[in-house]
Amino acid sequence: MSLLLLGASHHTAPIEQREKLALHASALPSALGLLAAEPGVREGLILSTCNRVEVLVEAAAPADASGLLGFLTRVTHFTAPPPPGMFYELADAGVVRHLFRVASSLDSLIVGEPQILGQLKHAYAAAHAAGMIGAELEALVSRAFHAAKRVRTETAIASQPVSVSQAAVDLARQIFGDLHHKTVLLLGAGAMGEAAARYLMAQGASRLLIANRHLPRAQALAEKYGGEAFALDQLRAQGEYADVVISCTGAPQPLVTRADAAHFLARRRGRPMLFLDIAVPRDVEPSVHQLENAFVYNIDDLDKVVIANLDGRRREAVAGESIIETEVALFARRRENRDLVPILKALQEHAETVRAAEWMRVRKKLGPLTPEQEQALEALTRSLMQKWLHHPMVELKAASTPAERAAMSELLQRLYALDL
Repeated sequence: MSLLLLGASHHTAPIEQREKLALHASALPSALGLLAAEPGVREGLILSTCNRVEVLVEAAAPADASGLLGFLTRVTHFTAPPPPGMFYELADAGVVRHLFRVASSLDSLIVGEPQILGQLKHAYAAAHAAGMIGAELEALVSRAFHAAKRVRTETAIASQPVSVSQAAVDLARQIFGDLHHKTVLLLGAGAMGEAAARYLMAQGASRLLIANRHLPRAQALAEKYGGEAFALDQLRAQGEYADVVISCTGAPQPLVTRADAAHFLARRRGRPMLFLDIAVPRDVEPSVHQLENAFVYNIDDLDKVVIANLDGRRREAVAGESIIETEVALFARRRENRDLVPILKALQEHAETVRAAEWMRVRKKLGPLTPEQEQALEALTRSLMQKWLHHPMVELKAASTPAERAAMSELLQRLYALDL
């Protein structure tokens, strides 16, 4: 059994490269189907977010990272040779530690943000629906969720939650001073969009416009936060009213082109527009920034907004890292002990066979017994068997290396003629 992870994140690749790798939720089922066909892959999961794209697999033998890179280039738009250092490869214990840190938001652009855990749960659900989750990844992902829960409950890393959406709104507030008397246009009504809407209204935005491809979704969000909803095909007519545009859709192509932005600005007669594009792939063409009175920021710019508030989170992150190391060690020990199940089971079955045979042989010689006496003698023989098994089983589990466990297992098989 071998775990392998290939990925690119905000640590290793700018948005210009990450957006070419991004997989929309609707593309995951077919991508997982292709992953299942990769040589040696038995289980797999694909995590695609604004800040990372990662492929995690479990294989019968050490998997080939170059094969996973080829898989990614086939299912995404990333066709150019990757620059050095863009992708990272992790195996076995490295995969466990990385996944635990990702789930706990210790590897996030904004440490402590809550969205990543939900994104990992969606990735797990998609892989499960595609039949790509087996015993190995089931155990790994469930422990990752457990580690994330420990970090969030045993540290103060999330005491002042900050999300990508909130950081975008904070950037708008820094540029305009405040959001009073400002009209904000929200492109996208998903989870990130709703988080942005909630924070916008708390910061005093006077008017909220919400555009979404699925109009009823936009209308529901507008009703909840006192906004106005319209369909995306009306964007060219409505965009000119927005002082701030926050975009967070899953559209594969830009929704706001340079021509669209030029049209908005011409109608606004010199009043500036701020575009906060937190979507991957990007919703706003980068060249919009070249227009006079147009200011475009993408998700990679947001770290500048929150860096001043990260000191407290970094201190809590140290405590979180300690929890992660404990959880990684516990997971490794569980995996090691699981390899001992056949020998432990055979040892117990052998002991029970001997115990039952001896009990029946002696029982015939004892004559009539009361039910209480029979139960007491039965309990005595079982207790003696458990005490006899205790020390060899403890020593076997305590063996510190695979080679030591293998040697002890072989010795027990020989001593007791165990059949595995």
